[in-house]
Amino acid sequence: MTRRLLAAAAAATLAAGAAGAQTQGVTDDEIVVGAHTDLSGIFAGFGAPSVRAAQIHFDEINEAGGVHGRRIRYVVEDTGYQVPKAVQATNKLVNRDEIFAMLLALGTPHNIASFKLLDRKGIPNVMPVTAARQMLSEPIENKWAGLASYYDGMRALTQYMHQTEGSSKFCAMYLPTDFGQEVIEGVKAEAEALGVEFVAETTHKPDEVDFVGALSRLREEGCDTVALALGLRQIIATLGTAKKLGWEEGVDFIGSSAAFHTVIAKVPGGVTDGFVVSAGWQDIEGRLDEPAVAEWVERYRAATGSDDLPGTGALLGRMGAETFVRALEAAGRDLTHESFREAMYTLDYYDEIGGLQVDYGPDDHQGGDTIYVSRIVDGTWEMIGEVPPATN
Repeated sequence: MTRRLLAAAAAATLAAGAAGAQTQGVTDDEIVVGAHTDLSGIFAGFGAPSVRAAQIHFDEINEAGGVHGRRIRYVVEDTGYQVPKAVQATNKLVNRDEIFAMLLALGTPHNIASFKLLDRKGIPNVMPVTAARQMLSEPIENKWAGLASYYDGMRALTQYMHQTEGSSKFCAMYLPTDFGQEVIEGVKAEAEALGVEFVAETTHKPDEVDFVGALSRLREEGCDTVALALGLRQIIATLGTAKKLGWEEGVDFIGSSAAFHTVIAKVPGGVTDGFVVSAGWQDIEGRLDEPAVAEWVERYRAATGSDDLPGTGALLGRMGAETFVRALEAAGRDLTHESFREAMYTLDYYDEIGGLQVDYGPDDHQGGDTIYVSRIVDGTWEMIGEVPPATN
């Protein structure tokens, strides 16, 4: 009897150990995913629709039986684009909700602040809604960027403007954050490589609304191209103010993928026409004749009950959700952080919604590399160029 009791105790210990070894956020019938994003701050135009579109995609997957029999539960926390709130949200998602992965977390400094906890727990950070190079900082094994970086995009755009528009005197207006610095560093690096001038810059607060002084100064400095790394409403205000000041001829305003948003293009009265950006994806409005795009738009409209086209945030959310689901499918039923990582390495597909090739590998944790240049023409983003990242 003693031997039987000891054997039973040993079996119970082994069972408890196996249960304790179960991967966080994964049960027999559920996978828990999290996001901290901006639902109420200056980048809510990206944050709110991105997580909504991801949830719609997960709902479709769940209704079809889930991934290998597991439903996806998406837990979202609002940061209001404030770093302390992002840290608080990350702590909740990791320790209370016990998420398996972070998906579509928004903001450069916000993601950076959350890495310490995610890295310690080995939790994947998948397609953050920021294109900063820091999204692939060491340790890199659990970091998965979605698109070309702000830095590479702005270097490519600076080169494009110099070659096609003759730009030779670059300036900048930006938020003095990790995001703003990343954008402006790309412009400065390429201007130096091209042997042209970076003339002047102005920095701004996230809640700033008056740009008359900054624009007047840059105009006096003789800037012919001004890079903007501001909030969405601030970009609209800046472009509108420039037109009110009569500063339209002899100057171009450019931006990163953080400015490639439907709301900027659709400002009435042509206020933002002519604005040029670089980004790692294509806008959908000019591709509605593509069957996959048209089908997704109709499903999105049906799910939201709106006749409006999905905006840029929704596009990014759909792209991120698809990448994540593809990796879950490739990882198989035995889902762990290690099997998910190995599955990410195998992804190589054309994203029909974003209009780009996505591929990862052991030495490549960035899904998309192509950079597209788009300009607002009559309230619509039109792609005007496709360029590789600058390498000089």
